[in-house]
Amino acid sequence: MTEQLPKKSGTLVNDLTAGVVVFIVAVPLCLGIALASDAPLFSGLLSGIVGGIVVGLLSRSHTSVSGPAAGLTAIVSSQITALGSFQVFLLAVMIAGAMQIAAGIARAGFIAMFVPNSVIKGLLTAIGIILILKQIPHVVGHDDDFEGEMSFAQPDQQNTFTELLSVFQGQWHLGAATIGLLSIVLLVAWSRIKFLKNSPVPAPLVVVLLGLGLGVLFGNWGVGWAIGKSHLVQVPVAKNLSEFRSFLTHPDFSAWLNPQVYMAAITIAIVASLETVLNLEATDRLDPQQRQSPPSRELIAQGAGNMVTGLIGGIPVTSVIVRSSVNINTGGKTKLSTIIHGCLLLASVSLAPQVLNQIPLSCLAAILLATGFKLASPALFKQMYKEGKYQFTPFLITVLAIVFTDLLVGILIGLGVSLSFILYSNVKRPLHRVVENHVGGEVLRIELSNQVSFLNRAAIVQTLDGVPEGGSVLIDARNSSYIDPDVLGLLHEFKNKSAPARGISISLLGFRNRYQLEDEIQYIDYSTHELQERLTADQVLEMLVAGNERFRSGNTLTRHTIRQINATATAQHPLAVVVSCMDSRAPVEMIFDVGVGDVFVVRVAGNVISPEVLASIEYGCVIARAPLVLVMGHTNCGAVTATVDAICGRSFNDAGCSHLKYIVDEVSPSIDGLSHFNAEQATDEDKIAFVNQVSHRNVQHSVEAILQRSPAISEQVRNGQAAVVGAMYDVNTGQLHCQDVDQHVKSQTGEM
Repeated sequence: MTEQLPKKSGTLVNDLTAGVVVFIVAVPLCLGIALASDAPLFSGLLSGIVGGIVVGLLSRSHTSVSGPAAGLTAIVSSQITALGSFQVFLLAVMIAGAMQIAAGIARAGFIAMFVPNSVIKGLLTAIGIILILKQIPHVVGHDDDFEGEMSFAQPDQQNTFTELLSVFQGQWHLGAATIGLLSIVLLVAWSRIKFLKNSPVPAPLVVVLLGLGLGVLFGNWGVGWAIGKSHLVQVPVAKNLSEFRSFLTHPDFSAWLNPQVYMAAITIAIVASLETVLNLEATDRLDPQQRQSPPSRELIAQGAGNMVTGLIGGIPVTSVIVRSSVNINTGGKTKLSTIIHGCLLLASVSLAPQVLNQIPLSCLAAILLATGFKLASPALFKQMYKEGKYQFTPFLITVLAIVFTDLLVGILIGLGVSLSFILYSNVKRPLHRVVENHVGGEVLRIELSNQVSFLNRAAIVQTLDGVPEGGSVLIDARNSSYIDPDVLGLLHEFKNKSAPARGISISLLGFRNRYQLEDEIQYIDYSTHELQERLTADQVLEMLVAGNERFRSGNTLTRHTIRQINATATAQHPLAVVVSCMDSRAPVEMIFDVGVGDVFVVRVAGNVISPEVLASIEYGCVIARAPLVLVMGHTNCGAVTATVDAICGRSFNDAGCSHLKYIVDEVSPSIDGLSHFNAEQATDEDKIAFVNQVSHRNVQHSVEAILQRSPAISEQVRNGQAAVVGAMYDVNTGQLHCQDVDQHVKSQTGEM
């Protein structure tokens, strides 16, 4: 893939402003996650710097931002305790990074393709809800819970809701609350007022500047208004270069033989990789340009980042959805924004930490709160609900699980629920069962699913046991990419033992060569001489009408075309002669869902009866013994429209086609008695209705012409050996409208 670098100043400006905003938001998040992990505060900032610069340079994601992850806090805290020191833990982080690089080289990122859409959308929505619930206390100055804490159960023995409840019990700060609420008002106004929305200055940056200014102002207003240290960003400040270097910690390489180090590394690598690929997938969904990031390359980038962060004293990094969504919402276009945010983190913590420590947490909380509302959109809930319970239930459970536990546990619960739904659906509906009415009789078609596992065995056994004695069954495996050996053994036994013993005709279609089940069609799916002799005109018409219904519903019969070609190569015994218009919207074989050798088709503009057409009909009906002649007209017929234009006053331009008049002459009798129609003055709707009326009469005229001009066909009708039937096909709906055969026979024999 090509590296996405800014190609014009507009992109550079967007990335620069987004990088500044992400940097400002990332500072308290990095500190809070380090605090929750029982790690040194500065380790969180180091991870943010590495996630921005190192991972940003190596990653091919356009919008993802990496840094310390809230989902890893419990693991980091427990592993630091288990390993006995932070330095030994850093060695485990380095080894975990090497494992991630190996996984990326092995292209293990493909796992992202198997994460259900409902879980990804649930992740995004849950993060939005958590941001709203967690940031409300910070917006009003209740900062007992540190920024970056995303779990429901908090280290201070509180939880998300009790922390929220304390706000309504008066535990908030007047000055911080004023800054937070004004920040929200500014963000809302910025998104709704046109000239502000189109401004190149991002609203979050203005919010931070507002917070800084009001913080200085309120410092002169007394204790109730002054913003104290607990309500501000708190970056560790080094008095000199030597003290700054002391913030850096290095791994204890002497512990490299400790098995616990490798167990910790495996745990970190697995969890960090899973969280990365999930967050990466979710971030790509938020990208307005819908660009796709290569997950395996991302694992390599994250692995390199973790090796570096472990070397200098940081905690593990992953792709993080909160900072990524802030990046996208503030206009980040390429990965340059995440690199800028990392560079700003490095510069600020080393050169100007005092400035960062003047930023009120409440204005940053307002930015995150606004991001939360964008992620947790009510429209997304409605969309998922409309997609049905198999999508909505895993989505909703994922949201609730993440909100009431933590990110990692919630995702695993969501994946488990989605997997259970997939298995349930596979067990319940491992196959599609359709009874097909072929010309030779009913055939039960069993269409196997894409993945046929041992879990499907019971359902397949039940279906095969339900095939009646002497029946026909088709097992269709054309859509199956895998069939379990247990199921294959079952099918072999049914084909070789059970089916012959019960007189069942079993046909096979689409099985791969390695399954040793060759394609074999046992039922009759084309017209034969015996079938032609046995069926009456009424029965043939019923078959054609049923075929039209299948065509309209999309449930056409399964046909083995090569077999039909071979079977009809030496003889044909069609069941009907269909006289239709040549209109491209009326393909006869498709309309009636018939196969090779089933019908004669005579197509001519306007379905008119000329000597050549009549000769063709006589051959099919009298010589080849087809019991039904069906004259099929259709709506919006061009030939009829041309005749109406010529007869009813509108000029008719035949473009020099001297033979078109023969079509017009044949259709024109159908306008007799209707010539009062004025084509020039009629509306389009009136003309369409009139043309369709004439088309219907033209079908009747063609039926009468066949009987009047062909004594042989008339004799067939009188003897009950054939019937001539008219029908109209609606090109708008695909539906056929025809008269009953008995009605036709009575009217036709009565006239003769």
